[in-house]
Amino acid sequence: MQKQCLECGEKIVGRIDKKFCSDACRNTYNNRINKDSKNLIRNTNNWLRKNYRILEELNPDKKTKTSRAKLIEKGFDFNYITSIYTTKAGTVYYFVYDQGYLPLENDFYALVKRE
Repeated sequence: MQKQCLECGEKIVGRIDKKFCSDACRNTYNNRINKDSKNLIRNTNNWLRKNYRILEELNPDKKTKTSRAKLIEKGFDFNYITSIYTTKAGTVYYFVYDQGYLPLENDFYALVKRE
C-alpha cells in the first residue's frame, strides 16, 4: 500500500514513516495547521508581545521604577498579562512572561524581571 502526502496527495517515496512528499508540502501543511485562525488569539498575542517589549525596554537593569504615564505613552495595555504573583506578604505583581510590574503609590510602578 502506497502512502500519500498529507498535503497534496502525491505518492511518497522513501522512508516508511515519511508523511510528506517534499519540504514545501510539509511547510505548507504545518503553516496551515498552526496558524492563529482566530483574530482574538492573534490580537491577544500581539498585545502581549507589545507589552513585553515595552517592559523590557523600560527595564534594562532587571529592576527599576517608572510612571503609569510613561507606560501608557509607550502604548502599554494593562489588560494584557500572562500571570499574577502574590508574595507571602500579600504584594501583587503582574507579569507578562518574565517581565513584571508592581503598582506603587502615586501612579508609579516598580518594574522587575523574574529570574
